[in-house]
Amino acid sequence: MTDCYGTVIRAGKAERQMARRTKEEAQETRSRILDAAERVFYEKGVSGSCLEDIAGAAEVTRGAIYWHFKDKAELFDAMMQRVVLPAEEMLERAESGGEADPLQLLRRATIEVLVRTAQDPRMQRVFEIAYHKCEYVGDAVGVRARHIASQNECLKTIELGFRACVAGGQLPASVNPRVAAVGAMSLVSGLIANWVLDPSSFPLKRHAEALVDIYFRGLVSTPAGKARRKA
Repeated sequence: MTDCYGTVIRAGKAERQMARRTKEEAQETRSRILDAAERVFYEKGVSGSCLEDIAGAAEVTRGAIYWHFKDKAELFDAMMQRVVLPAEEMLERAESGGEADPLQLLRRATIEVLVRTAQDPRMQRVFEIAYHKCEYVGDAVGVRARHIASQNECLKTIELGFRACVAGGQLPASVNPRVAAVGAMSLVSGLIANWVLDPSSFPLKRHAEALVDIYFRGLVSTPAGKARRKA
């Protein structure tokens, strides 16, 4: 009886270890596919790349790609999410209003995106792919829908963060949160798109804080008497 009980315990432990190894191997394969997609998209552009190219670069079968990703659009989205999620987490904290000063949290998150882009080669490659190597044609048409959905979700998060700032008194009531969010997103995306195209054009890391502060100071100094219009 004791031996049988011990056998069951050992078998259960072995099954858990196997399940853990299987999960780790699946995660490793997924990461390898994403790394390969990043390289292939960077070299050939999104519309010029096919899943066979990515499978070959990752040294996996095409079936392995479909196990993890429905199509090229989902693969592209996952590649983007690897570099933007940390900043989005900070923005969500500003949105929740749990921070004593959500405006400063938004400010820090905005600066961090720019500084991390200047320092992180992966972010640079991914943003160059997104801004300069992504034509929405052929089997990359689905990427456009993913890109728009992700952008709208990010815009919504930023807008809610600015709403928390107005509600908490960090920004004047005359500030339109939607317009402020559009301006902040445009500032960041425009700076990144221009910088990854030609990093020698201006020192992004050095100027990140000053560029962001110019925009945020403008919001803080918005005339209180100016009527706020709905976006």
